[in-house]
Amino acid sequence: MKLNIFEHKAESGKAAAELGAQSIREAVAAHGHVNIIVATGASQFEILSALTEMPEIPWHKLNIFHLDEYVGISIEHPASFRRYLWERFHKKLPTPPAQFHYLNAEENPQAECERVGALIRERRIHVCFAGIGENGHLAFNDPPADFETEAPYQVVELDEACRKQQMGEGWFPTFSDVPTHAISMSIRQIMKSEKLILTVPDERKAQAVKEAVEGPVTPVCPASIVQQHADCQLFLDQPAAGKLRS
Repeated sequence: MKLNIFEHKAESGKAAAELGAQSIREAVAAHGHVNIIVATGASQFEILSALTEMPEIPWHKLNIFHLDEYVGISIEHPASFRRYLWERFHKKLPTPPAQFHYLNAEENPQAECERVGALIRERRIHVCFAGIGENGHLAFNDPPADFETEAPYQVVELDEACRKQQMGEGWFPTFSDVPTHAISMSIRQIMKSEKLILTVPDERKAQAVKEAVEGPVTPVCPASIVQQHADCQLFLDQPAAGKLRS
């Protein structure tokens, strides 16, 4: 296990992007084409913006996978993660990536799980960028999370705390507007990534961070599984780190 915690007063996303960029460059130098995973949500604003500006990343040698997406939401919806990734990341890259594997959960989410799952199953994932939810979720694996499935992607039901977080961050006008299901990359697939770079800002996440880092490894706090990862780097701002033991 290698869980490193970096606390920054500000710009934790930029610091995470710098480490991610260096990891990508090293992986490209060693392997040629590289596979990475990117996430969405308020916690990823800064890191994705900073990544687009990092120098000397050969984006044309990268295959990019999408972590999760709501079921039943079109790409035109303001909360669409496909839309988020296109507007905040993909279209801002200096050169197009080799491939960008978006998740489309509008009509047949199970078929989409199988389609993208077949693509990622045979790939070596070099870097995964993600966050931790207020309820301790990793991707949309809400508690109690499935730690056993080998399926790379699965359709999951979102719990109340997760749905309240999505509304609270301004993605939906009312709680009833928040979808009840999503496609999520599975815990085991995330853990197959050679490097995990988790960016977690905001006091709202402080309890989840404490439980993920200092608590037992348990499906009740899905992100606690990263304690068992060989190379996980956790970037926090001071409010998010506020409940950790000094």
